[in-house]
Amino acid sequence: MKAFTVYPAIDVRDGRVVRLRQGDYAQETRYPDKPLAVATAYSKTGAAWLHLVDLDAARAGGYTLAPLLREIVGTTGLSVQTGGGVRSESDIEAILDAGAARVVIGSLAVREPERVTGWIAKFGAGRITIALDARMARDGSWRLPVAGWTQDSGTVLEDVLAAYVEAGLQHLLCTDIERDGMLSGPNLDLYRYILALAPQVALQASGGVRDIADIVAAHACGCAGAVLGKGLLDGRFALADALASEVSC
Repeated sequence: MKAFTVYPAIDVRDGRVVRLRQGDYAQETRYPDKPLAVATAYSKTGAAWLHLVDLDAARAGGYTLAPLLREIVGTTGLSVQTGGGVRSESDIEAILDAGAARVVIGSLAVREPERVTGWIAKFGAGRITIALDARMARDGSWRLPVAGWTQDSGTVLEDVLAAYVEAGLQHLLCTDIERDGMLSGPNLDLYRYILALAPQVALQASGGVRDIADIVAAHACGCAGAVLGKGLLDGRFALADALASEVSC
């Protein structure tokens, strides 16, 4: 079984820690603690990684969290994978220069896979996480919305995934949008399907994790990690217990 990593997540909008329901910017839950304070608490609990999302940039473009990223890395020592609004090679360079361990590329990875596969070649597959956020269509296909999940790209998961596998993709994050922020459990069937297509990829489960059993189940189905958002922020389970599951399951 693959090694497993827990990624506590911080989504930032207007400088605040927030969570959205199913990617809907109109359905936002705000949390009182500042992003740096939350990251520091995660680090002190023993987390090695942080998943940091710029929600403002995810919709408008232009990553804005470089100062916060630099502060988090310098203060906590966390390895950070981060994205939101990555549109250019210079965006990747700036995010890596600010201390990111990996840059997460979402919308552009769907719209312009040829361009992004070139970045994998340039920066190294270990420095890029491709985020494919999926929603099942009426015909049963997995579609990939973009622009903070507000626009239909017209593309399907299988086609985009195949291009990245050929390019040597290492790190893939996949979210079932219908599960995101809903605390309904991760879509294990979706992850099994992806891993059947690309067993060599280190797949991160995202969306719906509500308890430790969900984390264990994600590992058991072959995922290499799980991103923890609303369930963790709402105190439905403890980060220490989630981290313990990294080695116990």
